[in-house]
Amino acid sequence: MKKIYIVVIFLLALVVTLIFATGMMGRPKPGVYIKKLKDSHYQLIANRKPYIVKGACYNPIPIGENHEYDWWSDPHTPWLRDGKLMQEMGVNTIRVYQPHENIEEVRRVIHDLYALYGIRTILGHWLGFWEYPCPFYSDKAFQDRIKKEVLEMVAAYKDEPGILLWILGNENNYSCWGRVNPWSDEEIDKEADPQKKNLLRAKIYYTFVNDLAREIHGVDPDHPVALGNGELVGLDIASKVCPDIDLVACIIYRGKTFGNLFQSLKATFDRPILLSEFGADSYDAYKNLEDQNMQAFFLESQWRQIYENLAKNKKGAGNCLGGTIFEWTDEWWKHNESDPKGYKIHNPEAGWSSGSYYFDIKAPGNMNMNEEHFGIVALSEELESGLNKRIPKKSYYVIREFWKNPNLNPKNKKGAKSR
Repeated sequence: MKKIYIVVIFLLALVVTLIFATGMMGRPKPGVYIKKLKDSHYQLIANRKPYIVKGACYNPIPIGENHEYDWWSDPHTPWLRDGKLMQEMGVNTIRVYQPHENIEEVRRVIHDLYALYGIRTILGHWLGFWEYPCPFYSDKAFQDRIKKEVLEMVAAYKDEPGILLWILGNENNYSCWGRVNPWSDEEIDKEADPQKKNLLRAKIYYTFVNDLAREIHGVDPDHPVALGNGELVGLDIASKVCPDIDLVACIIYRGKTFGNLFQSLKATFDRPILLSEFGADSYDAYKNLEDQNMQAFFLESQWRQIYENLAKNKKGAGNCLGGTIFEWTDEWWKHNESDPKGYKIHNPEAGWSSGSYYFDIKAPGNMNMNEEHFGIVALSEELESGLNKRIPKKSYYVIREFWKNPNLNPKNKKGAKSR
């Protein structure tokens, strides 16, 4: 009888093991997921360990080319040169706004960065935002086409070990308020109140994004889905119609400090936040000269706030997952996209204004934001193995040291003490 009991216990143990192994008692935790802690803080978990996103937005356009350049198939493999530099800095993630059409080339980049340097990839989709004519998020045919593209992207790359998460859109919410690429439909046009028009657009847009997120989870339960959003604009509406969104990926340019960003998000839409685009340029528009100290000063301050708002830090909101700096390398084509001759000139002219970057706000017309100088790595016209030589700026080294020991008090940098 004793032997029978032993056999029965063994068989029961085996059955329970099989149940857990096959997920019959609930889906096992995916490779990457968001964990909500008891104090309502959030952590990103990858391979069963907390993961702080220490990343950079990545689009390695060489001097003389513009955004249409196909770097994915560049025979000089810029991602290998950059991956080594990133690894030495401590970068563990890149953000790509939308992948190339060639699936195998994209897979190669994702695989190489992760296998060789331990760098994960965030893939996104513009959701048709920069198409012409402008996007119509209430149009069924438009929605179906974008949904097809997004789900094909997810299906193509979801099994790559280097994938971290998906971002839907970037600053597409601004189109709901008519700031960029405005759109409408018959129902919206009938509404006389301008504010109600905006709210209708926002509800349509965010509902569409949530539909995408829900379908992505059906295809890929192993990676979180983020809502890409310009600032916090519209997130009060998103909170009502986006239950399937796992996190908010915010584009934020607030200078030295993010202000009340983290607490405001917690009160408005209780989701963790990834700073998916933030940074500072390295050109002083007022003095009309390069100032790498200025860029390093802003970036260190920004990273210090990111760390203060990570989970388990009592100083902050505990809802931050990290960030991806805008950007890895300078882009020489951005000041005047319609002039190919300008792609070979590192233009010092500012393209827009922000008082939050106060060092050079007294520039003529208050134009102080220099789009071609946001890289933390400069490009030289000198070639190395067919690629523009990479020259890390001061911010590269300052952030590298901060990531090594974020508990150190800020040090006075040369040129920053008097600011």
